[in-house]
Amino acid sequence: MPKLVDHSERRQRIIEAAWRLIAERGIDAATMREIAREAGYANGALTHYFADKEALLRAAYEHVYSATNERVAVAVSGLDGVEALRAFCREVLPLDDLQLEEARMVLSVWSRAIVDEALEAVHADSMGVWRSMIVEWLREGRDLGQVRTSTTDDVLADQLMTQLMGAQVMALAGGSAVGPAAQEAVLEEWISRLARP
Repeated sequence: MPKLVDHSERRQRIIEAAWRLIAERGIDAATMREIAREAGYANGALTHYFADKEALLRAAYEHVYSATNERVAVAVSGLDGVEALRAFCREVLPLDDLQLEEARMVLSVWSRAIVDEALEAVHADSMGVWRSMIVEWLREGRDLGQVRTSTTDDVLADQLMTQLMGAQVMALAGGSAVGPAAQEAVLEEWISRLARP
């Protein structure tokens, strides 16, 4: 009797092998052959699930983004306004080992997004969703009297998105000088300014 293959499980295993390999060794080391080896499959097995490396990179990026969103959903459950915003930021900032690994992977993919239109579109859509969430929490914060600054919500959202993405770069490039305590201090300072008229 032929062995039944769980294709969705196999595809997921390949995606997880790809993003972890990129996080650990960089995007150039993540060849299709190395990803297949890391996942425990023959090189040819990958072509049944991904047309090429670019398609696999997009899937790996989407996986990391989705995993972050799942953590965000849990973290913000029952919260609104500034408290939801703070919880969201703590899931996006590279504050622990998993988040640092995700940041390494994401930064590698960002460099590819400059020349890969499909990957750039995935990135733009993902960041657009996050920005919309931030704007909504800021509006809730205004309704609750937590946000009193005259700076518009759109500008505040752009500031925060820049801060979050910059924190990922700095945590990887700056080492312990931009560790979790420093990141949280910067976040809390930014949040404290929201209440200032």
